[in-house]
Amino acid sequence: MSNKKNLGFGLMRLPMVDGKVDLPLCCEMADRFLEAGGTYFDTALMYCGEQSEAAVKEIVTNRLPRDKFTVATKLHAGFFHSLEDRDTVFNAQLERTGVDYFDYYLIHAIDRNCYEKYTRLDCFNWLVEKKQQGLAKHIGFSFHDSAAFLDRVLTEHPEMEFVQLQLNYLDWDSEDVQSRLCYETARRHGKPVIVMEPVKGGILANLPEPAEALMKAAHPDWSPASWALRFVMELPGVQTVLSGMSNREQMLDNIATSTDPYLLSEADHAVIRQVAAILRGQTSIPCTGCAYCVTDCPMSIPIPRCFSIYNEDQQLYGGAGKNWDGSVWTPASTYYDNLVKEQNGAAACIGCGACAAHCPQHLDIPALLKDVAARFGG
Repeated sequence: MSNKKNLGFGLMRLPMVDGKVDLPLCCEMADRFLEAGGTYFDTALMYCGEQSEAAVKEIVTNRLPRDKFTVATKLHAGFFHSLEDRDTVFNAQLERTGVDYFDYYLIHAIDRNCYEKYTRLDCFNWLVEKKQQGLAKHIGFSFHDSAAFLDRVLTEHPEMEFVQLQLNYLDWDSEDVQSRLCYETARRHGKPVIVMEPVKGGILANLPEPAEALMKAAHPDWSPASWALRFVMELPGVQTVLSGMSNREQMLDNIATSTDPYLLSEADHAVIRQVAAILRGQTSIPCTGCAYCVTDCPMSIPIPRCFSIYNEDQQLYGGAGKNWDGSVWTPASTYYDNLVKEQNGAAACIGCGACAAHCPQHLDIPALLKDVAARFGG
């Protein structure tokens, strides 16, 4: 019998047209998701250029009875600065999404940098009060730090009902993300886990050719994303796996994966370990594209886009026999040149570090932007 878990619709990477959420396509995708038995829609204030929460209202709230879907959203440290701000943010979220309560409400992206603020402004007790008032049916938090720090948070706040963790096979044994160790910590505390970044911002859906060939040889009909979802869907204690689907093809592929009763074999896990080893050797900057880093950037640098172009340049054109020294044109060079015609590039970084304070991957973003600028200029 399969122990596949519920697929959740992550609304961080919705399809966009001319800078706006493509609502007709999103409604179509939501319909497919609901028809397959999905109910969980995950949003947050900053997603899709602060359009995601409002999209919930158009995609589901205005079209469905309230008992046919569940909504999760979050309180992020960057959007409140006083006790009064907490309610201001929460009430505005209710209005934007069009619901009168949230099924899941999370304290967002806890790490040691923002935990003090959440504690000082009494956010945990505040969230318990929201549950008591019926405004948040289930309360928890998302987390980006070490397993030891997660143990501290869960010890200090056993009232939190669940934890949202970044789990995927590439980060499973990462010393920085500590996916496995954080998962084991949540299990030890008896907390259900909601999975975020199972495909690591698309990195595990777009594999280098040698890695994808290994997977195709084992299961020709599976997409790389399907492998990534299966890895986390089969973990005991996982309640929901969020996937940030950006088009109908991704939606259909993820639905097919979540409803397939096949369970990974030990041979399949061996393939996954091989693929992870290849990726660790080829991915220069493990950015997931969450764009939290952009929020307080005084230079408005499109940091995830800079990193994406840099990674593509290295993976596709930086191998053996290539003159990858900054003087050679590649298609990625053109992408970067087009980017800096309209926005500040990596060279505009002033090294203030505001970006790094927000990075869930704990990247030294100013230093990495120097690498991008050295490669492309501008």
